[in-house]
Amino acid sequence: MTETPDTPRSPSREPEAGLHHLSEDATGFGQRELRTLRDAFVKPSAMLDAYMALGPSGGGVYARPLRFYLTLCGVLMLQLFLMGGTTIMFAGLPPEALDPLIAQSGKSRDAFLADADNWMSLVLVPLNALFYALVSAPLLRWWDAADLGWRKSFRATFHYLNVWTLPFIPIGFLAYMPSTAVWSSLGMLILGFIAFLRVGKGRWYRTLPGGLVKAAVITFVTFIASLIATFPLMAVGLAGGFWG
Repeated sequence: MTETPDTPRSPSREPEAGLHHLSEDATGFGQRELRTLRDAFVKPSAMLDAYMALGPSGGGVYARPLRFYLTLCGVLMLQLFLMGGTTIMFAGLPPEALDPLIAQSGKSRDAFLADADNWMSLVLVPLNALFYALVSAPLLRWWDAADLGWRKSFRATFHYLNVWTLPFIPIGFLAYMPSTAVWSSLGMLILGFIAFLRVGKGRWYRTLPGGLVKAAVITFVTFIASLIATFPLMAVGLAGGFWG
């Protein structure tokens, strides 16, 4: 009998069960994700070549870059929640800017900041990720010798962001502590600089001096993007505190 796409598999034809199948069924994190995690550390430039030549899963070997990046963002958001949210960001606002809004909202200061924190915590990581991608993709398309088009450019961008973000995960909680926030931000920029050199060798740059210059450029523009992102982020937070 001819098998159609809707024909159910018999039990004898199912792949052999394993721990990675259980993990994938339970969490969506399986063998491809584990291989992506490993190779992002040991051979990120070869991964980029696979993503560019063989499609968004690298020929069925790796997790899709955007999907994997969203998973990493989820981990960072969990860290943000466990560390008490974004209230640290309101510490820099002058009282003359914040106090009138609190008074007009009719809420107590604690209630206002709690609502603002809820909204800011929800959009902080995704909003920063969006700004990083929007400023990085044009540069990576420009610097690639191949005519990538925008689809491949964003695929390459999210792979670069994955390689950047992975080593930051273990220390990400430091970004939400007043005593370590500045040092954590500096460390994140350094990791982005290194990630570009590791991913783009032979593709985005040919010589080390050229790579250092381009790494400095893309690190600088992502830093500026993160600063720009604070404006809509604070607007969301203040709106949430006022109307939430």
